[in-house]
Amino acid sequence: MTALVLLPGLDGTGILFQPLLQQLPATWRSVVVSYPMDAVADYEVLTGLAGQAVPATGPVVLLGESFSGPIAIKLAAVLGARVEALILCCSFVRNPRPSLSRLGGLVDLLPSPARLPPMISACALLGAGGSAEVRSLLAQALVRLPATVLRARLRMVMRVNVTRELAAVRAPVVYLQAAQDWVVPSGAAVEVRKAQPRTVVLQLPGPHGLLQAEPQRSVTAMTSFLRGLD
Repeated sequence: MTALVLLPGLDGTGILFQPLLQQLPATWRSVVVSYPMDAVADYEVLTGLAGQAVPATGPVVLLGESFSGPIAIKLAAVLGARVEALILCCSFVRNPRPSLSRLGGLVDLLPSPARLPPMISACALLGAGGSAEVRSLLAQALVRLPATVLRARLRMVMRVNVTRELAAVRAPVVYLQAAQDWVVPSGAAVEVRKAQPRTVVLQLPGPHGLLQAEPQRSVTAMTSFLRGLD
């Protein structure tokens, strides 16, 4: 049986996949990856840890959400023929907002997400959508994210470049793009297609937290793409 390996966004907890898991067909086997709250754990370290969570045998579908897109890409390049499909959701192959790199010093001033008004985080990630349950999950995820880890992961995003790894991926690639994404701009999908021209870009209505705000639409898009492969 194919395993769907879910790699989380910036929070790294994996708990924000709950709305998506509730919509997945009961026949699907899913593996939710979580990351340690370790500011020293860079993309290479996290990729190694994620690789340990991947089932040792059998085919897999890798889903990299936002921050984890580069990790999913690296794993897909390593796992080769075992990967039936690579799904990138609101993600990137390199810094999605390079113009902000010169402001990198401000990253050190960012407070813990738990100290930010919940409305700010919810608005940025969920827009006007998202149920009360989803907003509660977001608050739970962010309260677990220390400021040191948040800053370290944002610096990682500023430096990452996995265009070469994506070019080496032979599995079908689909990019789920949120039409109202205020975090990762539409140009990120263009960069993905430059690196891997076979990428199918599917734009869905919704915010950056697409899998949380629009889980049913996301599952429908994923399953339709995977059925098309058959």
